[in-house]
Amino acid sequence: MVGRVIKQERAARTRVALLHAAAEVFAESGFAGANVSNIAERAGLTLGALYFHFRNKSDIAREIVLNQPDLVLPPHPSQGLQHAVDITLTWAYQLIDDPVLLAGARLVMEQEHFVEAEENSHQQWTRILGQDLREAQQRRELRAGVDVEALARLVVNACTGAQMHSHLETKRRDLPYRIEEMWRCLLPAIAVPSVIKRLEFGESRARKA
Repeated sequence: MVGRVIKQERAARTRVALLHAAAEVFAESGFAGANVSNIAERAGLTLGALYFHFRNKSDIAREIVLNQPDLVLPPHPSQGLQHAVDITLTWAYQLIDDPVLLAGARLVMEQEHFVEAEENSHQQWTRILGQDLREAQQRRELRAGVDVEALARLVVNACTGAQMHSHLETKRRDLPYRIEEMWRCLLPAIAVPSVIKRLEFGESRARKA
């Protein structure tokens, strides 16, 4: 029994090492430029170890992209519109130096090669933000007539565009500022004024003290 637990723990560590190595390779080379040999070498493992955990390069890329939301956990409890703000700010700050999120940002433009259209990261993030915005609507935080589903898509599209431009211009260092700027432009059109006044922004919403 003890031996089985040790083997399971070793396998879990190996899988994590492969995912982090793959994230670094994908972030540097993109999906097309990466190969399993480079990933295994970066992880300090054999190809056999890689193929024990993943069938191919697409399998690894798919897991990295679809697991992105699991990595973005705001440090403070919140609900509704504040949670939507917190999710996007936490993502923006983490993306600066998290290799797995960086890989996801690079892979987002190539995901048609390894993810079905109905489950791609745009759809995934739209569903997540849609939940927050529907809750905001129920809490009467949004103006009457706001199309929550369209707003969720708009926020995801804006965040995607912001990270692409931020990468080109500042290596994503100003991404958190761009995301906050996006919200401050949107909020007067979508949110109740009293709610806007109590929303919190800044690095403290995204990082633990």
